[in-house]
Amino acid sequence: MNQFPVQTSPRRMPALALLSLLQFLIAVDVTVVNVALPSIGAHFATGTGSLSWVVTGYTLVGGGLLLLGGRLTDLLGRRRMFLLGAVLFALASLAAGLAPNLPTLIAARFAQGAGEALASPAAMSLIALLFPAPAERAKALGIWGAISASGLVVGVLLSGALVQLLDWRWIFGINVPIVTAVVALTPAFVRPDGPRGADGAARLDLPGAVLLTGGPVALVYGVLSGSAPTVVFGLALLAAFVLVEARSKSPLVPLSFFTHRTRAVANAATVPLSAGLSTTFFLATLYLQDVIGLTPLQAGLAYLPFCAALLVAVSQVSRLIRALGTTRTSVAGLLLTAAGLAWLARLPDAGDLWLDVLPGMVAVAAGMGIGLVALQNAALTDVTEHDAGTASGVQRSVDQLGGSLGLAVLVGATVGGAGAQVADFRAAFAWAAAAVLVTAAAVALAPRQR
Repeated sequence: MNQFPVQTSPRRMPALALLSLLQFLIAVDVTVVNVALPSIGAHFATGTGSLSWVVTGYTLVGGGLLLLGGRLTDLLGRRRMFLLGAVLFALASLAAGLAPNLPTLIAARFAQGAGEALASPAAMSLIALLFPAPAERAKALGIWGAISASGLVVGVLLSGALVQLLDWRWIFGINVPIVTAVVALTPAFVRPDGPRGADGAARLDLPGAVLLTGGPVALVYGVLSGSAPTVVFGLALLAAFVLVEARSKSPLVPLSFFTHRTRAVANAATVPLSAGLSTTFFLATLYLQDVIGLTPLQAGLAYLPFCAALLVAVSQVSRLIRALGTTRTSVAGLLLTAAGLAWLARLPDAGDLWLDVLPGMVAVAAGMGIGLVALQNAALTDVTEHDAGTASGVQRSVDQLGGSLGLAVLVGATVGGAGAQVADFRAAFAWAAAAVLVTAAAVALAPRQR
């Protein structure tokens, strides 16, 4: 039984606006650093491998702690965790904007990811309480999701404008006053949490959360630094996570969840797809500025066709699923993404934006929009009220961790340090294309769930 009062007053829409605004900023910070990477690298005199931590640090910690954030939301209160996550996100953004060196900036990005992991599950839970009827809840979550997706687009454009007209530090500093306003206004529109039991900490799987976050971080560090022992340590932490979840009375992810074949295949296929998108954002941005010679603002504007293709694909994917089915739509998206990555794998040493870069970027965007939404649908196959939250949390974690780990592997194995060449970019795109192509074949041939 729901122990919280359902809020049906006119305050619901302002509350939805506040929840969506913070999620918009969280999404912005996924992509806002990409166009700024060359400027950040020049400021701190660092190479491509180290720069990738500015991107992956945020999504690694966010993805690793996301399931714990959802659990904390249930145990400690939705409004409470939303406000705590928002405050942490704002303080981390301030620290990133003031960072005197690259390690401090990376640490601040870690903290931003932790803020996201607390605030995002709480926001979704609050929306479910504010809009209890299925139809209005679906509409509210649709608004929340659309605003979040637009944040990914705005992040690229905003980054170019701020870096060129002001300074790269403003891509983080702009969060502070907006989040402060969200924190100040939320108590006026969202009711306080009800009382909580005293046994919440006993039902919290902290060891699982630590292992799920520490394992990927160690893996990424080991790959980027070329340290085989650290890679082995990261794999050992992930193996320990499986053992802990098998024995825990209140696991973050019950291992029985993965016995559902369709959901397991969908989550596994999300990893290379997300890795391909992260690689495109990261390396294409460096190519646009360091090779073609675009300014940060021009590079941001160059992403407009990419963003348009992504939004069009997302808006049409439901029709494709009705016409082709979830599996065929997923395969179509994967194949289109692989084609775009293969196009980028032929980048010349001195290329042209319209001929050499944009066709590949647009294909990746369209394929990602189609493939990821179809895989998300597959990942929620046969869920019930008992495991719908777990299924959603696993899919989001796989998406974020897959993108981070994939980017680290591709950059660490092919690009490396400060002396990166276009040939290294080509190799990274080629490996990404091969991984997505193999995944498309695996999804097409995988046995169906009975």
